[in-house]
Amino acid sequence: MSTLEDFERSLSKKELEVFHSLDSPSKIQAFLDRVTYCDEEMYRSPLSVLRGGKACCLDGALLAAAALMRLEHPPLIVEMIADDDDDHIIAIYKQNGFFGAIAKSNFVGLRFREAVYRNLRELVMSYFEFYYNLGYKKTLRAYSAPLNLRAFDRIRWMGEDTHLEAIAERLDEIRKFSLLTPAMVRSLSPVDKRMYKAGMLGADLSQVYKPCKRN
Repeated sequence: MSTLEDFERSLSKKELEVFHSLDSPSKIQAFLDRVTYCDEEMYRSPLSVLRGGKACCLDGALLAAAALMRLEHPPLIVEMIADDDDDHIIAIYKQNGFFGAIAKSNFVGLRFREAVYRNLRELVMSYFEFYYNLGYKKTLRAYSAPLNLRAFDRIRWMGEDTHLEAIAERLDEIRKFSLLTPAMVRSLSPVDKRMYKAGMLGADLSQVYKPCKRN
């Protein structure tokens, strides 16, 4: 029995209907947008997200990867690395040879991307102007190589929460690709106030990273 078949056997009839309704990247994103953002000290499997209606960015990426796998995409996630900010995790997919992404985020601009990007770096850079902290600082600095979640089938990542920290730990270990030179970082301007306001639409400020105060 495949991991996906095992997962679907654990779903109730209603849960299976919901999962099967996620039959396109945009529908997967719409579902994640309805889920409550919750950055607690725990990770949730796709099963827990379906049942509990809560997710942080890793939980959302796992749910998206599971739904994409049912659509015959490999279950790939990528970590985006930030300075003085939370890192962010997206599920990636390809259509007609181009990259797109699905994500759960407290920020409007860090979610869905259509499959129009020629390579992974181009996709990640599409998030750059929208990736900032409460101090108006643009914070995206690097990204990881894609991680295929099939490597974690043994821990039943789709249906059990118990060992999901292994995925987070592996993301920390795999190769990272820098996006900016030190000179680029020094010359960055603050986020435009209008973009800042737009990106914060609907954000739960209690769940937003508080930047370090520097003298």
